[in-house]
Amino acid sequence: MSENIKPSEVSEVLKRQLESINNSVQLEEVGTVLGVGDGVIRIYGLDNAEAGELLEFDNGDKAIVMNLEEDNVGAVLLGFSEHIKEGYTVKRTGRIASIKVGEGMLGRVINPLGEPVDGKGPILGELIELPLERKAPGVIFRQPVTQPLQTGLKAVDAMIPIGRGQRELIIGDRQTGKSAIAVDTIINQRQNFLDGDPVYCIYVAIGQKASTVANLVELLREKGALEYSIVVAATAAEPAALQYYAPFAGASIGEFFRDTGRHALVVYDDLSKQAVAYREMSLILRRPPGREAYPGDIFYLHSRLLERAAKIIEQQEVAEQMNDLPESLKGKVVAGGSLTALPLIETQAGDVSAYIPTNVISITDGQIFLDVNLFNSGVRPAIDVGISVSRVGGSAQIKAMKKVAGTLKIDQAQYRELEAFTKFGGDMDPVTAMTIDKGQKNTRLLVQQQYVPVPVEKQIAILFCGTNGLLRHVPLDKVDEFEADFLNHLELNHQSDVLDVLKKGAITPEVETLLREVAQSVTAQYRIK
Repeated sequence: MSENIKPSEVSEVLKRQLESINNSVQLEEVGTVLGVGDGVIRIYGLDNAEAGELLEFDNGDKAIVMNLEEDNVGAVLLGFSEHIKEGYTVKRTGRIASIKVGEGMLGRVINPLGEPVDGKGPILGELIELPLERKAPGVIFRQPVTQPLQTGLKAVDAMIPIGRGQRELIIGDRQTGKSAIAVDTIINQRQNFLDGDPVYCIYVAIGQKASTVANLVELLREKGALEYSIVVAATAAEPAALQYYAPFAGASIGEFFRDTGRHALVVYDDLSKQAVAYREMSLILRRPPGREAYPGDIFYLHSRLLERAAKIIEQQEVAEQMNDLPESLKGKVVAGGSLTALPLIETQAGDVSAYIPTNVISITDGQIFLDVNLFNSGVRPAIDVGISVSRVGGSAQIKAMKKVAGTLKIDQAQYRELEAFTKFGGDMDPVTAMTIDKGQKNTRLLVQQQYVPVPVEKQIAILFCGTNGLLRHVPLDKVDEFEADFLNHLELNHQSDVLDVLKKGAITPEVETLLREVAQSVTAQYRIK
């Protein structure tokens, strides 16, 4: 048989086989794990790895490059350290850490990697990949904040208005109602959703108990707010890396809506826990500790995150040129979108001069400071008017609210000053007595039940009574009843068109007269004898 083989045939076959060989070599850069500890791994052999690049293990676990050193690479694990052992191989993916985003995320609970954790199956619809870290839009691609984002809280919408594209810090001790303000704001967006002008809400839970997150999701479902919301959860049980990346995932999802011409609101609850997670990672990566043992770039961590909240310019041709636009968004940009950020920070015993609180106060466009003593005395939301500000202010209010509530903040601050003096007893002149009476009644008017947001037109109507002193004949303990009766009168007695006028932002002399008349007729039944 072997005699029949002709050398020419063999060479022909070999020639054909050699021609069909694909000589483009597939190089995969692979490294070896040198050591693992507390969610941080050191890898040898990944000489060309980039900062922020995603790495993958044979078992499917992922890590993100953080430190690039001479002889090794430090990376943080996005899973638990127990699954990884010394000597494991790890390969580069060539991709920067990113998340797949799409409309199908609405109504879902996901982790910071974009994977659903609510047991309702995969996320459906078109998904586009966006990087977790991205440069904020430059000055040219922004415009001033002018459109209000109504929270449904009288105290906030009147005195510390928030605009679409603003960053407003909610700061206070634990258990002072910080999350409640953010959740109320999300619930209050339901009317916009029904009117076809939704503000998509992203709630990022960092380092909270899983049961707390589950309760929140249930509350949003009950109030009909889940259909326009996305919950990103990195619970207390998750590794520090996931708690660190959760806010970035929330910002990326928000940017998807912002850059496609829609409005979004992202709540970071809370950034103190993100700072602690970052400190933990940094110390294990052996980065030098600074003040309060936080790494030196902790300010940069929060500034680059919060700078991504913006109101995008209305000019389409300018918006399309936006800096650092991911490939996946090219051709999909629509001008005029916005991303509003509500970061939360927890203080210790009301100390706003600690390191992280001062950092975030200096980054944001204002803060709502919640006071324990006010909270315990029944003033809820427990906003300390003295040190709470909105650096966007009146330009983020509708005209009617601006007119009615213009003096409210300064009146309340004045009342707080006088209140301190009256504690000493003694006689009061009539002017002081009147200021204190008005202040007490306005404080009662601003108290509100949790998760019961008030539409802006009703806020204007009721605050009109407070700021114009129409409650001077109503006893303090009847203020709540007066408010309910007054609004009922407006709705029932065919004066609902008054509310429609107020909703449009106008307050005419006719409307003012009507509000005074209704207030007088309601006051009559409570009149102080």
